[in-house]
Amino acid sequence: MNGITYDYMEDYIRGLLPENSGVLNELRSFAEKKNVPIVQKETARFLELMVSIQKPRKILELGTAIGYSAILMSEALNNKVDITSIERDTNMIAEAEKNFAKYGFDNINILQGDALEVLENLNEKYDLIFMDAGKGHYNHFLPNCLRLLSEEGIIIADNVLFRGMVANNDLLKRRKITIVKRMRKYLEEVNADSDLITSVIPMGDGIAVTRRRLKL
Repeated sequence: MNGITYDYMEDYIRGLLPENSGVLNELRSFAEKKNVPIVQKETARFLELMVSIQKPRKILELGTAIGYSAILMSEALNNKVDITSIERDTNMIAEAEKNFAKYGFDNINILQGDALEVLENLNEKYDLIFMDAGKGHYNHFLPNCLRLLSEEGIIIADNVLFRGMVANNDLLKRRKITIVKRMRKYLEEVNADSDLITSVIPMGDGIAVTRRRLKL
């Protein structure tokens, strides 16, 4: 196995996906060369699908990196969306802003700082929140994300199975214990809350999709 799925499953699923072209292809190639973590190919396609279904007008992203996911979501909506992305690494911000300017994505705005601190100072409502930063802090992000989530909005959280360690103690590495414990707490909270409905999907590094239950 590699990560959370069998190699043959991962290879087959990825083999079904056409290669990106244009900006996304360039950014993925850059990320691979520079060892910058971005969403896995199958996760990228899932994110594109969910955005296309949800059709959010406002998106909040936690973790910009080089801007790959933000650009992916923007392109899926023909750039008819406002995206706010939070990033604390100034080098990543510089790279992302360069990419947004180069490819004309003036609808994506980056807020610099620690995600938890930035979240506490936001008050707008977002139709989709994509969590892809601070893997050991998803449970800390959750209260503010729910506060900022529009009534029918969704939260998509990446890496929730964290290389399989969240689901299997035999895979757990000592230096990752805190991250794993906190990620388990996040998944337990979103699944135990009767006001929420969550599905955990064993794809990529694990994806959790959460939304509020409809009140009849």
